[in-house]
Amino acid sequence: MFGVLNINKPAGITSRDVVNHVQRRVRPHKVGHAGTLDPLATGVLVVCIGQATKLIEYVQRMPKRYVGEFLLGRCSETEDVEGDVELIDDPPIPSRQDLAETIPKFVGKIQQRPPAHSAVKIDGKRAYALARAGQDVEVQPREIEVHALEIVEFDYPRLVLDVHCGSGTYVRSLGRDIAESLGTAAVMSRLKRTAIGEFHLEQSTEIAQLPNRDAIEQTLIPSRMAVAALPEVTLGAQELDLIAHGRFVDVPDISSDEIAAVDEAGLLVAVLARQRGSEFRPAKNFIGK
Repeated sequence: MFGVLNINKPAGITSRDVVNHVQRRVRPHKVGHAGTLDPLATGVLVVCIGQATKLIEYVQRMPKRYVGEFLLGRCSETEDVEGDVELIDDPPIPSRQDLAETIPKFVGKIQQRPPAHSAVKIDGKRAYALARAGQDVEVQPREIEVHALEIVEFDYPRLVLDVHCGSGTYVRSLGRDIAESLGTAAVMSRLKRTAIGEFHLEQSTEIAQLPNRDAIEQTLIPSRMAVAALPEVTLGAQELDLIAHGRFVDVPDISSDEIAAVDEAGLLVAVLARQRGSEFRPAKNFIGK
């Protein structure tokens, strides 16, 4: 089994729960997911099976799209409704025009401080573990990129945003910062991931549709999709033999330093990395002998 699943994660379970569901049905093959969704969140969760787990990092690099719902005039330690939500006394009530003027400030490359209740590591420990233990957690800001940000609905206190962003973006922190710029606060009440790269919610599969190994095998998406952002080169029999032994192949006229190598049937056989000039060597090899 060598492929990926585009699963629509329901609310109330963890990303690990989804992986475990698949794992129990495809043992002894490895299973991993490419981008955690909190229990509150729903939507696209890409699950990689078998040697495709070596491609998780490429899926994680892909741009993501979310629809996030926020409640203004409220705050919580977790920055969402999973924590203890407190109402702010007499908060300012922004207009739609106020939001429209503020939101462009959060598009592009910006600095973002991840939430204390997050998987970010601090001295080797997860921030959420430290926060749950009652420790004061200070997560350092880091650069993220927001490609597009649009107001879907606004009926105070409810605000719905369509967020198109790069890897590492915390949508609940984005809502927090937008609210703070307007002199108020916000908690995220819902989150739906609608896309990761070319993996879209409309083409996703419900967990209930994967009751057994046969159903999973029939639903598997070719692993080439996990490296859809890489240029492609088709290798012949002689080149495949070189790749199988970890040898160099010559690939002229390619500007990228990484390439998705496929065989003549279009199946992914390796991810090649430039060594020097036009010589490429397998960084991820799926036909090694």
